[in-house]
Amino acid sequence: MAETVSPTLHEPPSSTRRERTGWYFYDWANSAFQTTVITVFLGPFLTTVTELAAGCELGADHCEGYVHPLGIRVAAGSYYPYLISLSVFLTVFVLPVMGAIADRSAHKKRLLAAAAFTGAAATIAMAFVTGGRYLLGGALFLIANISFGAAVVVYNSFLPQLGGPDERDAISSRGWGIGYLGGGLLLALNLVAITVLSEEGNPQRTLDLARWSIVSAGVWWAAFTLVPLRWLREHPAAAAAVAARAGGRNVVADGFRQLGHTLRNIKAYPLTLFFLLAFLVYNDGIQTVITLASQYGTKELRLEQSTLITTILLVQFLAFGGALALGALAGRVGAWKTVLLSLVLWIGVIIAAFRLPAEEPLPFMLLGGAIGLVLGGSQALSRSLFSQLIPAGKEGEYYGFYEISDKGTSWLGPLAFGLVFQLTASYRVGLVSLLIFFVVGFLLLAAVPIRRAIVAAGNTPPRVL
Repeated sequence: MAETVSPTLHEPPSSTRRERTGWYFYDWANSAFQTTVITVFLGPFLTTVTELAAGCELGADHCEGYVHPLGIRVAAGSYYPYLISLSVFLTVFVLPVMGAIADRSAHKKRLLAAAAFTGAAATIAMAFVTGGRYLLGGALFLIANISFGAAVVVYNSFLPQLGGPDERDAISSRGWGIGYLGGGLLLALNLVAITVLSEEGNPQRTLDLARWSIVSAGVWWAAFTLVPLRWLREHPAAAAAVAARAGGRNVVADGFRQLGHTLRNIKAYPLTLFFLLAFLVYNDGIQTVITLASQYGTKELRLEQSTLITTILLVQFLAFGGALALGALAGRVGAWKTVLLSLVLWIGVIIAAFRLPAEEPLPFMLLGGAIGLVLGGSQALSRSLFSQLIPAGKEGEYYGFYEISDKGTSWLGPLAFGLVFQLTASYRVGLVSLLIFFVVGFLLLAAVPIRRAIVAAGNTPPRVL
């Protein structure tokens, strides 16, 4: 018996090409932080700074030193993965509240600006992380990463306003693809700078170049955020309607109240919650691969930083095509099936990464190409698919929960990776621990009755799923 599809309770307002382009440009702006900072430079940079604080020699191939933040004994190689986990733990309290406030605010662009410029400023302040100042580097990373997530919550909440159910997969994929181009362009510029300015046998110069590359991402992030702030439109009528239903005038207080209400009543949308659980599991694995790939390449495979940057560039530009290609495939077979296929490919990626030989750039680069083809599509389609499962008027709030494991924020994967490394001193064994996230995530997602979940949220399903 066919399922009955109820009419949508909330048709998106019409959007202009200029507005959608402005939305795409925030992905262009913030992808520099994810690519240059999270994916390439910060892991090796902050790990090296931590090793210096632990008494290790700069440029040493292996370090078994320890640092003691807040009196806790931590292996230098585990400090960065633990920081990632801590940042995500903190975002659990920040991002849903930011989303609830965004739903009630007639000034979403101001919220976007505040979060983005705070994160960019913390990134630029990495210029002061010199010597063994690993605590300063860790604090700035926490501020930058939490602000990054908060800004993306507000940014994602614009998506349902930009197109109807059959348009969002394409809009989301296009935005993600443009983000990869922006992140790749800045990374290419940093690669040129490192190639021209680095000195063989001078690890201090390499460390300094990494620091200034991180700073450049903060400048890029702040500068290009000005485009969406100018071109995106506010939708005060929708925000006012939600605020009126909340029965208050204080946006922040209403945001906290509504968040508590949603947490108490989220059981009314169990299928949305089930999809979110599946996403948090498999995307935690994806984000862990992204954030720890450079650390794995430098410390386990002993590859040069130029090889890592070239590989990430390859990932970026192939991810642009991959996002558009998987978006087109989703138009034919549906986003849900396409994401499931991408998770099968991710399992193959992890197995191949475990078997990579040390000190051989070509296999690492080939694997990077495979990651690029699947990376953008799996994330972009997850975002647009989730937009179909959100009750009307709660986009920011639900994307606040979603962002707990999106775009550089994951905690279980880095925690597992860090613990396994601390116990075994092997990055390869740590990598294998990530397989469970993709396998369990696939099984959970496959169990979601996606069309019924969309209807249960009060929305109209797209033609194909």
